[in-house]
Amino acid sequence: MENFRRVRTSEEEMPLPFPDLPPDVVEMKVKEGSKIRNLMNFAMAQMELKGRRQIVFSGCGRAVTKTITCVEIMKRKLGGLHQVTKVRYKTVLEVWESQDPPLDGPAQNLTVHKNVPSICILLSRDPLDPNQSGYQPPEPRHEAGEDTLGSSSKGLKRPLPPPCEELLPKKLQVQESDSPRGTGTTAGQQD
Repeated sequence: MENFRRVRTSEEEMPLPFPDLPPDVVEMKVKEGSKIRNLMNFAMAQMELKGRRQIVFSGCGRAVTKTITCVEIMKRKLGGLHQVTKVRYKTVLEVWESQDPPLDGPAQNLTVHKNVPSICILLSRDPLDPNQSGYQPPEPRHEAGEDTLGSSSKGLKRPLPPPCEELLPKKLQVQESDSPRGTGTTAGQQD
């Protein structure tokens, strides 16, 4: 493959895997080079300013993690959204061209068909069927004045687990002092 260069990539077009979607539903097609800020500005405007009830995020290959990130941001900002996730495979067609074409003819092309993972996530303000596979109910909303274990309203919503001493480096573990000078605890002592 070192004598070939990729000249064209195309994705197989697939219908959305959600039945009964309104015809004007917004589909956010997330690409590997998409900027999350741009995606979120558009999606939030659709849901808040235009009053859309549903939105679909989709991405394949390296864009899958960025797609999930966008969905999680939207769920945190809007709250109360029902979610259905569908994972499938999509065929991507890559055309490669020889960098050293033969002198007596046209350049050789090589076509590669790849099956890459793909994800489609439907977010809805309206309740969805909880029995369908991939369904996630909305996260419970916290009241504005409610403090969740000392976290600020912009901070963590779930408490952190207590640290496990076996995971801490030996220098950070708190140990009892064996010296005759005192019986307090000291940090950083090593045996």
